Amino acid sequence: MSAPLGRQEVRAALRADRSFLWSIGLFSAFVNLLMLTGPIYMLQVYDRVLSSRSMETLVALSLLVVFLYSMMGFLDFARGRVMARVGARFQSRLEKRVFDASMRRAASEGGAPVSGLRDLEQVQRLMMLPVATSAFDIPWTPIFLFGIWIFHPWLGTLAIIGGGILIAIAILNQHFSRESTHEASAATFQADTMSARIGTDADMISALGMRETVFQRWQALRGLALNKNVNSADHSGSFLSATKSLRLLLQSAMLGLGALLVLRGELTPGAMIAGSILLGRALAPIEQATAAWPMVQAAMKSWIRLGTCSNKCLRNLHAPSCHDQRPSWMCRT
Repeated sequence: MSAPLGRQEVRAALRADRSFLWSIGLFSAFVNLLMLTGPIYMLQVYDRVLSSRSMETLVALSLLVVFLYSMMGFLDFARGRVMARVGARFQSRLEKRVFDASMRRAASEGGAPVSGLRDLEQVQRLMMLPVATSAFDIPWTPIFLFGIWIFHPWLGTLAIIGGGILIAIAILNQHFSRESTHEASAATFQADTMSARIGTDADMISALGMRETVFQRWQALRGLALNKNVNSADHSGSFLSATKSLRLLLQSAMLGLGALLVLRGELTPGAMIAGSILLGRALAPIEQATAAWPMVQAAMKSWIRLGTCSNKCLRNLHAPSCHDQRPSWMCRT
């Protein structure tokens, strides 16, 4: 079964910039390879420089590290700029299409004409956040964990178990915060819709003497939206705190286990420090995705609303079976 036409159109708008996405993937590959600079530097300093007491080697390594980190910063900055422009081009490519569909639906149903544009802007805003580029970093997590395993199987086992627990927390965060995020988004949408209508009908509201009544209704919606957003923030904040605490605990546990292996003569001090640094880098994308999960969920819902429009509903938007799809802004009328 082919994808709905609305979704095909949204995907086509994103695929038009696939050359830029490939460049972001290439930049991400070099950024993640350059992330190995810190662990390798620690290995060389602890295992070679300190034992040989060579000042020339330390200076040469330090200059090389400065150059490599500078290149990593430049590439990270470049991929962020490219990703932001991909989002801007995506929005520009669909803006006229979504605007026309939103205006037609507003005229026929009395809805807010800016709602579809708000969905489009939500997706575009996500593409400008660091979490968008972290999606290109997550595939490197198993590679970093394998690198820790090379240092010592015990360190690798600890890293894999810790990474698995963090992934489980991220999945639980998605499951338990889905309903609260949906409720917060719906309440905010209702309040914003009423705000738009109040702005449009301001003269009529004042003429009828309904300003206080309208304000009370709007205040009730805003209060509900505020409570729902606070509840959603509580849910996501608890999982974020657990993720951050566990990551710090894992890095300390990696140092403790590494120290034990050093005392037993099974590991070098450089590998102990390098393993801790590598673990932090491996788990960073997971922590970042957990922190930004509410915004990711909101953007995913906006993406669905933009693209969910079946072929049948394109032909007959008022069919009963299409009522659940009518929030789509890509449906032609």
